[in-house]
Amino acid sequence: MNIGTASEQSRLPVKTIRYYEDIGLVRPLRSENGYRDFSDANLQTLKFLQRARSLGFSIEECRELLSLYEDGNRASADVKAITQSKIVEIDRKIDELKSLKKVLTTLSDACHGDSRPTCPIIDDLAGMGEPDRDMRGRS
Repeated sequence: MNIGTASEQSRLPVKTIRYYEDIGLVRPLRSENGYRDFSDANLQTLKFLQRARSLGFSIEECRELLSLYEDGNRASADVKAITQSKIVEIDRKIDELKSLKKVLTTLSDACHGDSRPTCPIIDDLAGMGEPDRDMRGRS
């Protein structure tokens, strides 16, 4: 199948498929005229990559998972270890986002949100410190 059909069936943009080929994640055959010729196995690889990326795995993690996918003698423990590592990373990101939300909520709560020019959010972004800091002394 051509790259357009592979794109439709894998739900990946053509540009992404070309990128995956460039970095060696998928290796379609080339016809005599130089066009890519994707096999059913290539399509399965593309679908695998699409799903793995949608779950947040990095390109390098996908490369590792793909290697395990293609290895009939793989140990499921290896796959699980990669997945558990991703869960730890996601938990860290969630904690970071919760912290950001707390700071932004505090700043938003401190802002009067009226016609006054003083704004604790702007003060914080400008490095002026405390949300309730007095604006006197600014030029």
